[in-house]
Amino acid sequence: MKKKPLIILTGPTAVGKTKSSIGLAKAVGGEIISADSMQVYKEMDIGSAKIKPEEMEGIPHHLIDVLYPDEEFHVVRFQQMAKEAMEKIYGNGHIPIVVGGTGFYIQALLYDIDFTEHEGDVSYREELLKFAGENGALALHERLRAVDPKAAEDIHFHNVKRVIRALEFYLQSGTRISEHNETERKKTSPYEFFYFVLNDDRERLYGRINRRVDQMLKEGLEEEVLALKNKGYKKDMVSMQGLGYKEMLDYLDGGCTLEEAVYRIKRDTRHFAKRQITWFKRERDVIWIDKQACDYDEEKILSTMLTYMEGVICYRDYSEVRNF
Repeated sequence: MKKKPLIILTGPTAVGKTKSSIGLAKAVGGEIISADSMQVYKEMDIGSAKIKPEEMEGIPHHLIDVLYPDEEFHVVRFQQMAKEAMEKIYGNGHIPIVVGGTGFYIQALLYDIDFTEHEGDVSYREELLKFAGENGALALHERLRAVDPKAAEDIHFHNVKRVIRALEFYLQSGTRISEHNETERKKTSPYEFFYFVLNDDRERLYGRINRRVDQMLKEGLEEEVLALKNKGYKKDMVSMQGLGYKEMLDYLDGGCTLEEAVYRIKRDTRHFAKRQITWFKRERDVIWIDKQACDYDEEKILSTMLTYMEGVICYRDYSEVRNF
């Protein structure tokens, strides 16, 4: 049976995926699935740099504004929701385009990685949550480093949920989750896919990140986080651990000054972008699209992607989308 087509457009935060994705969707007759761990949440628009309705230019978007901030969202749920969206898109006669910077989610969907083993017993999870609460995230991360150094290298200590998942997997199965994931990654993808990674000069990217954070403040990031806080959304929720939200919440709780919060958002977002690039460099079958080599011209970026797909994925006459 012929594999169904799938396009991925990813890259570090603030690189410009949103604009490029619209041109790509217009060119191939695509619908976009967000692979972003924050844009899935309602009422979290500014800090997540969520695409605005007018920016969508009529292209259907999925997995945006579908959960409330107190609802759980993780890789297994992403897989389930993304697959459901893909079936709808295929049913519409369109091509799904997965857009976002959460490489772990993209990998899970692309290779249909199995995360369902050992989901029944939650005793270890409760024990590890208690340990983290009493000893802190760094101490929990050191426990992971002792049993699975590779997983500890891949998972930031702030991501307590994934650290616990990795430790829980090891304690229940006796197998390192890094080894399990490596085996899963060797699977053949069930899709005929093109995996594009949009990238830019590091210093230029960092400048974009800093300016984006400044723009978020101007658009009302502080007010957005305050409104969430007043609705009862707390810092221990997964959603409120997102970049921009946890720092502003710390400021609103009196833990730091506004200047310190902004500094931390910029610094941690730059570090996050660096980790994203490292992740994508380790992925197989990726196609790097260098914005600098394309002269920062959206038409050249689109043309480059279409050239790679020529003969495999049919697309519309390029002249139809020259002025996207």
